[in-house]
Amino acid sequence: MKQEVMNRFISYAKMDTQSNEESDTCPSTEGQWMLARKLVDELKEIGMQDVTIDENGYVMATLPGNSDKEVPVIGFLAHLDTATDFTGKDVNPQIVENYQGGDLILNKALNIVLSTASFPELNEYKGHTLITTDGTTLLGADNKAGIAEIMTAMTYLINHPEIKHGALRVAFTPDEEIGRGAHRFDVSAFGAAYAYTVDGGPLGELEYESFNAAAARITIHGVNVHPGTAKGKMIHSSKIAMALHNRLPANEAPEFTEGFEGFYHLISMQGNAEQSKLHYIIRDFDREHFEERKAFITSVVDEFKSTHGSENVILEINDQYYNMREKIEPVRHIVDIAHEAMENLGITPVIRPIRGGTDGSQLSYMGLPTPNIFTGGENFHGKFEYASADNMVKATEVIIEIAKLFEQKA
Repeated sequence: MKQEVMNRFISYAKMDTQSNEESDTCPSTEGQWMLARKLVDELKEIGMQDVTIDENGYVMATLPGNSDKEVPVIGFLAHLDTATDFTGKDVNPQIVENYQGGDLILNKALNIVLSTASFPELNEYKGHTLITTDGTTLLGADNKAGIAEIMTAMTYLINHPEIKHGALRVAFTPDEEIGRGAHRFDVSAFGAAYAYTVDGGPLGELEYESFNAAAARITIHGVNVHPGTAKGKMIHSSKIAMALHNRLPANEAPEFTEGFEGFYHLISMQGNAEQSKLHYIIRDFDREHFEERKAFITSVVDEFKSTHGSENVILEINDQYYNMREKIEPVRHIVDIAHEAMENLGITPVIRPIRGGTDGSQLSYMGLPTPNIFTGGENFHGKFEYASADNMVKATEVIIEIAKLFEQKA
């Protein structure tokens, strides 16, 4: 199983599937189409049934149940795309067998080192097989590790018909990293009563609470004049943008927050004297505080409108998803089953809020309660990302155990 899940993951990781927020298509990039089609072929090859891919790149398939009991249909999902924060082109995974601790040189020529000083959790992986980047790209364990684990689990169940389970549905979705992963997901066609995203991080993560999330885009128009004759005429949009940003609480940013603390995060800033654009994401677990954050950034923009003109400072703000706990609490047994599955396998469940989002955040509000389980990856979205092949096997086993438990409890 370990070699299979590694081989699958590495083959997926080498494909450039970064999403693109500027695109209006779905999927937003051609690379996601390529991976989707590859998965369709692999699903058919391993013996899955009802394999489909729709016009928006959503892949679905069924593993029919083999139990005489009436077992609810359970789904497992992962997303095709990788993050936009750091390049995902020409990913070159490196394998470290039997890691013995200490720093890992990812790229000697560029002096890029995955160090235990910066990432002390590395010390927990002694004896593991690690898959790292070469220091020039992200790895893509978010969420190609999840895809590999779902595929490996389905293959195992097909090859071991003695394991009783109900009907299982799998789905691979596009554009999760840009907040669109569930936008065109057909919950009715999927036909599951409950589902799990396999999109978490380190061993044991079990999450059923997520941020409330919004995106804010601020456009500032200035007036550019030759600097030699600019006195009294130039209105520098970038300086206005910096002043506006400095009105936000400096300590309420990702680099200063943890646990249940919310934040404002400046995703990007582009501009010059004539025009500048600020792109933020707004996050909070508490719905009331979330609304207060949106109201605050609106009030700050209104201040600058009053000074610089409403036509020159423009705010677009849109909700992205909400805390899925509200929809999962009434069916808490699906979290309990995942918890039991991990304990049965000797894994200590770590229940914590998702400081991010998964497709499950939106799917839960679309009528498909969907908590999240770990994949075995660390340091997502950057060059220091890595995954433990040993823990990827354990995630695969958790998927199998969940399927078994739903059948046993039916």
